[in-house]
Parts: sequence; C-alpha cells; structure tokens
Amino acid sequence: MAFETLVVTREESHAIVTLNRPPANAINEQLMRELDRALAELEKDPAVFSIIITGAGDRIFCGGADLGSAFSGGDVEEFIKFGTGVLRRIERFPKPVIAAVNGHATGGGCEIAMACHLRVMKETARLGQTESNLGIIPGYGGSQRLPRLIGRTKALEFLILGTQIPAPEALQLGLVNRLSREGETLNDARALARQIATRAPVATRLILRLVDDGLNTDIDQALAAEVRAFVEVLKTEDAAEGIQAFFQKRPAQFKGR
Repeated sequence: MAFETLVVTREESHAIVTLNRPPANAINEQLMRELDRALAELEKDPAVFSIIITGAGDRIFCGGADLGSAFSGGDVEEFIKFGTGVLRRIERFPKPVIAAVNGHATGGGCEIAMACHLRVMKETARLGQTESNLGIIPGYGGSQRLPRLIGRTKALEFLILGTQIPAPEALQLGLVNRLSREGETLNDARALARQIATRAPVATRLILRLVDDGLNTDIDQALAAEVRAFVEVLKTEDAAEGIQAFFQKRPAQFKGR
C-alpha cells in the first residue's frame, strides 16, 4: 500500500496506521481518503487481527483539521460527510482498532481517537473537542461520541468550553483505557494488540457488533440480537476449542473458524 499522508506497516498479527502529516498530523481530504483505503485493505487481510492508529512524532497524535485547506474550496459538506463515514467505518470495523494517542489529540484528532474501540494515551498528553474555541462545532461525531463515552453533563462542559482534558482525567472519566509513560505509548498498544491476537476472532467480531448495535437500539432488540449471536458463535470451531481447552486446563488455540 502506497500512501502520502499515512505510513502503514504490519507487525506480527496487527497493523499500524500512522497519521503522517507533521508537525500536527492535520486532517485534510487526502488523509481521510487514504485512511478509508487503508481500512478497506486491512479489513480483507486475514493476517491482521487488529489495527493501531497513531500519529507521527511524539508531540501530537492529530491536531484536527488543516484549517488552511480543509474548509476552503470544494464541497465542505461533502468533505464532512465523507470523513464522518470514515470514522463510522472505524467504529464499525470488524477487528479491534486501538488508538495509540502518543501526543495531543484535539478537534478531529480527538474524534478519530474516540471512534477507535480502545485508547492508550501518553500520560502527559491532552485531548478534547476544542472546536468551540474557533466559533464552530465538531463535525466528525464529537458531539455524539463524547457524551456516549463519558456522560452528558461533563461532555457538555468540555464541548461548550473547548476544554483540553489531561490524560489522568481522561482515564478517570473512562475516556481512555490506560495511560503510558513517555515513549511507551505505541509499545503499550502493541502489547494490547498481542493480547487481542490470542482471542477468538469470531467472538471478538460479534462483541464489537453487538455493543455498537446495542448502544443504538432498545434493550429488548439488543438482547434478542445477543441471543442470535450466541447461537451463531456456539457453532464455531473456536467455541469447541475454547470449551475443550477449558476442561483440559490448557490455553485455547483459536483459528477464527
């Protein structure tokens, strides 16, 4: 895969997608289109069990939209709609996507991180939906994902005031999964990816789908969907292997079938 705004590498059972537009790794149309293409290719790769998204350098994960070009010329509405679709693709991705937030993530950068399933954040970094400081609002789902992740009250405060949230507070709020020391964010994300690779891929895929669908429907429909998925996964070779390994007191060897 050849890209100008991304670096895509494969390591062991995971892929690393690096946003590569220094110094701020700012979002423009090309970056979003290349990210969409990278996701499409990695989704089809059976050797990739998870994806890590990170930023080039060690200071900024992604500083949001490139204000010098993102909203000038062309169809702004189409640009926003397309980017929203890309982030929704991350959120609906059938393999876990981990944000390795190795620096500040503001505006669209925060939105990319929030669209990922899991977030590992450098302990000195900050994130936030800072658009209101410019007299605008989030355009890639920030006003919807932030309250879903941390609750309405604090989300409204952060959105209206354009607050940058320090990493320790983000952890306390449940906005990120874990914090990392300086220089260790990507390695900690790699360790999480290795753990994911030992899990049953079919079960992981179903969990991702059920949680996302369930958050957007009523509880009765969500429970019915879980029952259907349970019956589906119980018929897999991985389920048979997992149960057999439990009784034999050994680690399960899942094959994704």
